[in-house]
Parts: sequence; structure tokens; C-alpha cells
Amino acid sequence: MAVFPIYNMLVVPEANVYFKTEYYEAVTGKKPVPEEKVVLIVAKEDQRREDFTSESFYPIGLVGVITEVNANGYLLIRTKNRVNLDDVAVYPDRSIDLSVSRRPDIDDLDGAEAARRLKAVKSAMVDFSENFQWGQAARGYIAQWRSIGEIAVIMSPWMVNSNAERYAALSEDSLTKRNALLERMIYENLEMTKVNREAESAQEKDHQKIYREAAIKKQMEYLQHELDELHPDDQSDLQKLEQKIADSGMNETAMKEAQKILGRLKHEGQGTEAAMLYDYLDFLASLPWKKPRVKKISLERAARILDEDHYGLEKVKERILQQIAVMSLKKQQAGSILLFVGAPGTGKTSIGQSIARALGREYVRVSLGGVRDEADIRGHRRTYIGAMPGRIMDGIQKCGAPNPVMVLDEVDKLSSSYNGDPASALLEVLDPEQNHSFTDHYLNVPFDLSNVTFICTANSLDTIPAPLLNRMEVIQFQGYTPLEKFQIARRHLLPKAMQAVGLKARQLTVTDEALMTIVTDYTREAGVRGLKKRLDTLCRRAAVRLVRGEKGALTLDTGDLREALDAHPIPHRLVPAEARPGIVTGLAWTPVGGEILYIETLFTRGSGKLLITGQLGDVMRESAQIAISLVKASIPESAELFEKNDLHIHVPDGATPKDGPSAGITLTTALTSLVTNVPVPPSVAMTGEVSLRGGVNPIGGLPEKLMAAQRAGVKTVYIPADNQEDLRDVAEEVREQLEIVPVATVAELLEKLSLRPSSPALAG
Repeated sequence: MAVFPIYNMLVVPEANVYFKTEYYEAVTGKKPVPEEKVVLIVAKEDQRREDFTSESFYPIGLVGVITEVNANGYLLIRTKNRVNLDDVAVYPDRSIDLSVSRRPDIDDLDGAEAARRLKAVKSAMVDFSENFQWGQAARGYIAQWRSIGEIAVIMSPWMVNSNAERYAALSEDSLTKRNALLERMIYENLEMTKVNREAESAQEKDHQKIYREAAIKKQMEYLQHELDELHPDDQSDLQKLEQKIADSGMNETAMKEAQKILGRLKHEGQGTEAAMLYDYLDFLASLPWKKPRVKKISLERAARILDEDHYGLEKVKERILQQIAVMSLKKQQAGSILLFVGAPGTGKTSIGQSIARALGREYVRVSLGGVRDEADIRGHRRTYIGAMPGRIMDGIQKCGAPNPVMVLDEVDKLSSSYNGDPASALLEVLDPEQNHSFTDHYLNVPFDLSNVTFICTANSLDTIPAPLLNRMEVIQFQGYTPLEKFQIARRHLLPKAMQAVGLKARQLTVTDEALMTIVTDYTREAGVRGLKKRLDTLCRRAAVRLVRGEKGALTLDTGDLREALDAHPIPHRLVPAEARPGIVTGLAWTPVGGEILYIETLFTRGSGKLLITGQLGDVMRESAQIAISLVKASIPESAELFEKNDLHIHVPDGATPKDGPSAGITLTTALTSLVTNVPVPPSVAMTGEVSLRGGVNPIGGLPEKLMAAQRAGVKTVYIPADNQEDLRDVAEEVREQLEIVPVATVAELLEKLSLRPSSPALAG
């Protein structure tokens, strides 16, 4: 009896099993002979004969008989009874001896039930085969099958059951249970095959749909290309956008992002998402990506343009020309970020337009007043609905130039909130070391801002964060003198106002006296915005008179202003003629220019209390305390006055908040005048802060303060000695009309005013 192991196959009694003849010969070492009995063994592992051991075989096998050896190289073994492998011996020459005993089946099979189940399995096999081309031919074979076991053996090569499951069917003694196991295995594999086939069919349909869609799109692109050639002006929006992206000249990173989003847009079709993608790509492609062409800069032309557009501002123009000269030498953007600081209406924003014209560049103004969201600078991320680019990139896109002159207006009015700090976001924009790869959150790709000329404006430095201020060079815009305002009105404001309402030069004449009266009596500011409004009013009223039919040119003189402007002259604060002890004229700086103020002091009966009125801030309150201490120390006999009386210090215009480190010298002088009962002439004004040692500390805003003094009729002004260098910034006409006296100590000032304290404590 030959030993014939099999692998990964299902074998049960009373079934036909096919094997290759050559395999049989390799295993047994002899040719197969019909009617020869063999023992079919299921090996534990797929092993070569040389590797067999006594442990390589399962304990249950089958006896079979070779029934056919055909010419196609196959032999047919008809399985018979099951056997137990009682003993297995594998010899060194790889021969095998088996000791087997028959393992009988338990015949508990109901013939009628078995026939019914066999019929159901055959029917299922027929239904299954109809899905294949060989289905009709298989019907004849299926009809010849005699048992469920035979069907299972025939299906065995395609079954996915494990060796353990196959052996479990062979080792089952009960015919009923064995048939149930085989039946379940058949049905499971049929269903599994159906599921796989359905999945393959569905996948094939999906692939066909994708292929069809791709083919249709390819055909549409071809047809669209043909239409574009016939009608180049009738391209679709998507085609135009694709061409726009290709011609934009954007960098590699931006092009990759654009192509990715374009692919999404093509597959998106219509809808909100498609509209957002289209808007993004349109904005991205509209940006000026190409490197700007270097233009030759003429310093003479730049100087001429600055002089044409602005009267005065000589120091500002000189600094701007220095910046332009550096850019001309380096052939690129260079120099510091300029920060123009000054009162409203002094020309900070408009001079940015002149710089753009001088450089031959586009001009962009970005207003930052009240901005409190970081996204206004860096843009919104596209994950948010309604996302937009930041104001910087929006300005770049609108001007269409990679190197405009961009004025960031009112940077002192930025504020932070829970949405971030926009001032911190500006750090990257204004830093030449970083802005060559500025990334707006909306774009999500870097853009080069290093070619942009940034100019910032502010009314005050107090609210600008130190890190941001450190990146900029501060240029102060002083207030205009009356003469400068007159020239600005004559050369610029009046012609523009007449042009705005449609008046010709010969139709309206404003005399020089009337124009100067408007400057001095109808405006009170450091800039010229109020002056412009007055001139606009004149021109509008002149236009009404001309439209009503009045003939001839209109001439406005000083006497016509009250009716033409429909306003009272502004009452300027002038120094009083009468001098009284305890009242001294001081000078203050405000965001709209300089102003004079009076320090008024008064003793009243009381218990040494101090009352301060006039909305004085903390700094001026501290100055008042220092002044009191200095007066008590310098005039010891005054201590009794302060103890037995209440001191009231008042600064008029109580509705206007007042604060700043420049009123100390005025407070000390006023208290000294009150204690000594010696008046100070009202035509004498002063500014400066004091220390407890009696020194006079320097202050800021000196040009504006001196202009206010000159306007109010002051004749003599005392300033800190350390501020003498600032006199170069004061207009010549102001210096000529004032006697400016520098002082280093309070004692020196009191000596000049003949207020001589009895104690040397103020000697410095």
C-alpha cells in the first residue's frame, strides 16, 4: 500500500481526487497502476519527502484506489474508508512504514434529508454558475455529482478554508455532522465568491465611471480649445483663470499651491466651495509676482516734486531725499522705515503721495486706525467662512505693483484684543530681515515685501509699542507758522478748493489780507485741515452766487469773511494786560499743536489742605507737590502760610484733560509769586520740568509751544538750557518775535524775574 501525502486539499470518503502523475511518481518512486490501493495522508506542513518525520502526519487518513491514469498526465483516486495511523516509521532512506486500522463512520444519515440537501446544494451551484460564461456547460457536470462530499472535494482548490477546518471535516465520525460541515463550507465559499465578484463588479463600474468622466473632460477640453481658437474672446472663466495663473509669474511654492487648488476646483463643480476656491485663485493670480523693473531715480526731479506739493517741511524733505539717494545708489529698496509723527493736517499722509510720484511708483494707503484684529494684518485662514486677505496684501493686489509706496496710516491707534495684537503682526511686515517671505494666512504662500517702501504715520508716540517703534525712524512734523499757512493756502489749498467746485481762477479772488485773517482769526491748529474747510466754504458760497446769476468776478476781502464763512472769529487766548501775584503763563503741547495755559494759585483760610482743579493728570499733580516742597524749602517763613491756609491750584479749561512733564517750572514760579506777593508779567511764559534739587529738566514739543506763545502775544519765554539745540527746529519768524531765555535752575529763573527767596535752597 503506497503512502501518498496531500497538502491544502479537502478529502472525504467516496470522492474522486485528481493528482498529477509526475507528482505521484516523485512521492512514491514508482508509476501509478490502476486498481492499486494507496493511503492518502494530510501532512501537517508542506514538506518535501526528505523532510518527513513521524510527526509530520495527522492521525487520521484515507484509503483510496487508483481508478484511472489518463494521457493528460493526471490520475484519479477514488477515496474509500478512513483509517487511523497507529504507527508511522520514517527510515533514513526516506521510506515510510505505516500501521493503520480502519476508522468506521457512524451512519446516522437520513437518506431523504440527505437527498433534499444535496438537491439544494446543486441548485445553489447552478444559480451560481449562471453568472459565468461556462454556466451552461457546468449544468451537466453538476447533475452527475452524487454527494455533498464530492461537491466539496471538487470545490476544494478554490475554497479559502484553513487546513484545520478541512481536517475537522475528515475527522468527523458522524455522517450527518460531516455533511453539515461540508454543506456550510460550500455555502460560505459560494457567498464569499459572490461578494468578491459583486465588489469587483462595483469597483469596475466605478473605474468605468472615472474613465468615462476623464474621457468626457478630455473631450470637453479639446472642444473648448477648438472654440477658444475660433473665438479667443469667449473663453470660459475657468480657462481664463488657468491662463491667468500660468502668466502670473508666481514663485514655485505659490504655483504648486495654485495647481493643487485648481485641481480641486475642476472636480468641485458648482457650489459655495467652488466659489471660494475660485476667489482665492483669482486673488492669488492677481498679485504682482514678477520682479519689479529697476527705474532710474532723479534726485533733482524728486526734490522738485516735493517742493511743488508741499511748502515748508525743509528738514522732512531733506531726510526723504537722503532715503531716495540711498535707493538710487543701491538700485533697490534700502534705508529705515520712516515714521512721520505730528499733529493732524501737517502733511504726513499727503507727502507719501509725493514720495510715490518722485519715485515713479504706485501709491497705497492702508488705514490702521481702530484695527484690533491680527487678521487685518495677516489675513484670515481659508478654513473660515468669509475669509479675506490682510490689508497689506489687499493693498498690494489693488495697486498691481510689487514695489509701491505704502503708507500705514495712524499706527498709534492700533489696539489689541482677544483676536491678537496687530502691532505685533506689523513687526514682520516692517522688518527687512523677514518681509522678503511674508506669509499671509489667506494666501498660505510667501510673498516678497522687501521691495515695498513703507511709510508710517502717527499723531503721538505714546501708544506705539516699543518693539514696533524700534523698527522705525521717527521724523517729527512741526506745526505750521501763520506765514507758512498763508503760503500753503495761496499755493495749494485755495486752487484745489476752487477746482473742486468748478470755479475758474478769474471768477474768485481772495485778497492777501483776507487770507491771512482766515489763517489767524478763523483757525486754531498746528496743521491746515481747518484752514482747508474754511476755504472750501468760501468757494461753495461763491459758486452759489455765480449760479444765481451774479455777473463779474467775485473778490473777497477781510470785511466779507464774517458773512462768507458764516462763523465768528475764533477767540485766541491772549495774555492779559494786568499782572497779579500767583498767576503765571505756561506753555503746553497737545496733539493738535501748542497752546498757552495759566497756572493760577490762591490761599484761602483753612488747615493746610491742597486742592487741585482743572483735570490735571498724575504727572502734573506730582509736579505740583514738587513745587510746594521747593517753595517751602527755599522760603522757610512760607511754611506757616501753607499750614494755616488751604492752597488751591487751578488750570483753566477744566473740561480739557491736561498732563505732561513740562509744567513744574510754571507751578514753582506761580507759588513763589503767591508767597512773595510779587506778580510775574503776563507777557512772560515758561516751560520746563523741575527736580527736588532745583534743576530745570528738558521737555519736548518746543517748536509748537513757542509758536503758541508767539500767537498769544508773549514777549519772553524761559526754556530749559538743555533745549537750546531744539531752537534750530523753530521757524525763524517765531524766533525773531520772541525773546527766548534758557535757564538751568529754578533759582536762576527766579533771579531773572526778581523773585528772590530768602533761602539758598534753590541755588541748584
